Amino acid sequence: MDPNQLTASRKTIIGVQFLFVAFGSTVLVPLLVGLDPATALFTAGLGTLLFHFVTGGKVPIFLGSSFAFIAPIIAANKQWGMSATLAGIAGVALVYFLMSGLILWQGRRILNRFFPPVVIGPIIILIGLSLSGAGVDMAKTNWPLALIALATAIIVLTFCRGLLQLVPVICGITTGYLAAIYMGVVDFEPIRAAAWFSLPHSISDFHLPDFSWEPFVFMIPVAIAPVIEHIGDVYVISAVAKRDFVTDPGLHRTMFGDGLACLVASLLGGPPVTTYSEVTGAIQITRVSNPQVIRIAAVTALVFSVLGKLSAVLQSIPSAVLGGIMLLLFGSIAAVGIQSMIQHEVDLHKTRNLIIVSVTLTMGIGGAAIGYGDFMFTGIGLASMVAVLLNLLLPQDSEA
Repeated sequence: MDPNQLTASRKTIIGVQFLFVAFGSTVLVPLLVGLDPATALFTAGLGTLLFHFVTGGKVPIFLGSSFAFIAPIIAANKQWGMSATLAGIAGVALVYFLMSGLILWQGRRILNRFFPPVVIGPIIILIGLSLSGAGVDMAKTNWPLALIALATAIIVLTFCRGLLQLVPVICGITTGYLAAIYMGVVDFEPIRAAAWFSLPHSISDFHLPDFSWEPFVFMIPVAIAPVIEHIGDVYVISAVAKRDFVTDPGLHRTMFGDGLACLVASLLGGPPVTTYSEVTGAIQITRVSNPQVIRIAAVTALVFSVLGKLSAVLQSIPSAVLGGIMLLLFGSIAAVGIQSMIQHEVDLHKTRNLIIVSVTLTMGIGGAAIGYGDFMFTGIGLASMVAVLLNLLLPQDSEA
């Protein structure tokens, strides 16, 4: 039986399951940066539907909260406040729109020139490793809880099969949360006070973010990393679904759809969204690549976002539980970058490749910062720009 020829009820069941695959990561980002997880669910669902509208409903991709923006959002919030930071996320959308236009104009030539595997690989590695310190800091607030959550996720990922293997994050958080309840470290009062049904706070109290140029410009270079990740994810989902989405509907459309979703998320008080590799992995295992199933997952996210009790439960999860999951999650993102370099046979015996990877990783992990006055280029954004520039400037025949 063709896995994409499903009844409506089976599509619904699988769509809900796909949301659970993305659920843990989608709500983890807002919990880490101080945003409302219910709003993040709402903007993920809405952003995914907008993406499917722009791409003609052809591409089976789910958009969720982006890990690449955790550190930048935290840094920008400290300096300019959350309202200005959210307005600054519009700068991310601008990068997506510009890349969409460039790809429409230049086609694959611009991808091969600016974003070859030697650039994409180390930047994906940085997305994971640059956040490793935050994971350890959260885990060490209660190591027993962190290790319970981590061990559960590892066991599920290693020994379980089927759908359960696709949700190690949810299993780890659930087990860690139950252990936290047993230890008496969960505050139930906010859960009791929460309404059963309510619009996310940022939606019910909607107002436009406070725009200022500093966070807007600050976010622009940070967007390079998720833009590169988006390109890689579209290639991956094309291979999984055995359709060339880079050509039809076109990478310029997928890029524009992601940018539009980011723009709407910033206006509604949610974190930036990006293509989700977790759901792509679920598609690969189940072989269900029907875009209708992804849209069902998006609608389910919208429904979950208005359950006030659920939002309160999510916010009551101890930081140590989340930290334990982060120890696995962020490392696995780095592993994807390593795998990408291996698959594309990036030869580190070549001097130019060794220089690009080395400098990119050192600047990104080491926390290099370049700027003037209060404005600084830092972290993944700075390292991504350095990787692109080195790739353009170093001679192609430079070998050891």
